[in-house]
Amino acid sequence: MTELPSFGLYAITSDAVCADEVRLLTAVEAALRGGIALLQYRDKHNGVAIRERLAGRLLNICRAAHVPLIINDDVDLALAVGADGVHVGLSDCSPERARSKLGPAAIVGVTCSGSLSRALAAEAAGASYVAFGAFFASSTKPAAPLVCLDLLRQARAALRLPICAIGGIRPEFGDALVHAGASYLAAVAGVFDTLDPEESARSYAAAFGHGVDHPPGGSAFA
Repeated sequence: MTELPSFGLYAITSDAVCADEVRLLTAVEAALRGGIALLQYRDKHNGVAIRERLAGRLLNICRAAHVPLIINDDVDLALAVGADGVHVGLSDCSPERARSKLGPAAIVGVTCSGSLSRALAAEAAGASYVAFGAFFASSTKPAAPLVCLDLLRQARAALRLPICAIGGIRPEFGDALVHAGASYLAAVAGVFDTLDPEESARSYAAAFGHGVDHPPGGSAFA
């Protein structure tokens, strides 16, 4: 297993990039060169067999770069390919079940939308990190309700695990989100539906250029 980083850009594959295997692998390699800290394989396009093959290829690429590969919503796929972990949504497998199937070393991320209470429950259930959003209008999930920046400040004070900000995040929003308490900035189309995923990733990663980490239980910007 590749260790969960403390902070950085969390790139999530888009539907468009997953529709073309060559484009997917090329874009992921470019994003890795651009400095992503985590990769989530989110594929709503392909069937089970193709997703397993692609996940295996992505895992090899990520292992070479020492970047964790997280599988979206599919504990069985994560288990089958030996991925570093899984991210579960509001209606998916519980974090407890994901942890029991994948083992104590696996990374288990949990979607919490705008709910701090869900994040606290996820932390108690053994989650590795939690994700809040959408912070801005998102082309990936246009119906997602928006949450306010102050949620990050509240979460950073209450939680002792990394926090991911997701939803419509563009590079120019990165500094404000990191200063409010985000450990990870998640980007889908902003990295993968661009002409240059490497440069796009680098522009997001610049928000972490100060090498800042958020110590558990408090903001580095207090």
